[in-house]
This record gives sequence, structure tokens and C-alpha cells, in this order.
Amino acid sequence: MREISAEKIDKNVFEAIGKQWMLVGAENDGKVNAMTASWGGLGIMWNKNVAFVFIRPQRFTKKLIDKSEYLSLSFFDENYKSMLAYMGKASGANEDKIQKAGLSVIKDKAPVFEEASMTFVCKKLYNQYLDASSFLDKNLINQYYPANDFHEMYIVEIEKILIKD
Repeated sequence: MREISAEKIDKNVFEAIGKQWMLVGAENDGKVNAMTASWGGLGIMWNKNVAFVFIRPQRFTKKLIDKSEYLSLSFFDENYKSMLAYMGKASGANEDKIQKAGLSVIKDKAPVFEEASMTFVCKKLYNQYLDASSFLDKNLINQYYPANDFHEMYIVEIEKILIKD
């Protein structure tokens, strides 16, 4: 893998995040886990290149993210769609999803997966739970949060972008 600048990203991020999905990875005390996500985005905040991701409170990966300063966002080509589906359904609390999915971890500040076509290594800057009182369109609560398990939003600085050669 080699490092590139943010200006060199040639992916459609709406397609990459919303349709192809991504893995959000974290490590704490030697335990690596990742989960599939399809909600998030990229932009500029506080004069930094940032990503924002949303994670439900019951996800095991969230526990690792909360204990770590860094996380990774990894993107894969279409050949990995079934792996991404598995990583979104299975819980790392019950099994070693990384090993079972056949992923190889490269050590960095956050997990980097050798099989990924592109990975962002990110430092956490801000997090906050979505709040029912802040929704202007209350239909979204009924549609996405019938159990009131609101996502927590993380804004992260993209410190490094790695792509597969």
C-alpha cells in the first residue's frame, strides 16, 4: 500500500460509502474488530480533511472505538461484498470476525486491511449522540429509530490515506 493525498482520491464517495459500504475498524488492548457501515461522508471541518461516521450504541466495534484515539475507514472492491455483508451481521463480541472473514491486518494507528483498495487512518476529533429533539423531520425517528437506539456521530480527521497498488 502507498500513501496519497486527499486531493488524489478518485472514488465517488456517495457510491463508495452508500452503496459499496466500508469497514470501520478499531483496536484496543490487542483486540481488533471492524463493522460494516454505509452512513457517513467526507468534508472539511476546522480546516481539516474529515470523515464522519455514525455507529449504533449496541455495536461491539463502538466499544473499541470509544477506548481508542484512532479508527480506520476501509473501502473494498465489489469482490468483497459478501465479506462486508458478513462483517455487518456477525458480532466481534462472539467471534474473531477478522480471521473468519480472511482479512489480514497491517498495524498502524488503527487497523489497515491488506485486502482494502483504500483506507483512511483517522484521529477522533468529536463525537455526539443524535438527539430526538434535534430532528426537524420527525418521520426519520419512526423510520430509523423505533427502538430509540440513536447513532453516535464521530467526526474524525483523516491523517493518512493508503491505497492498494
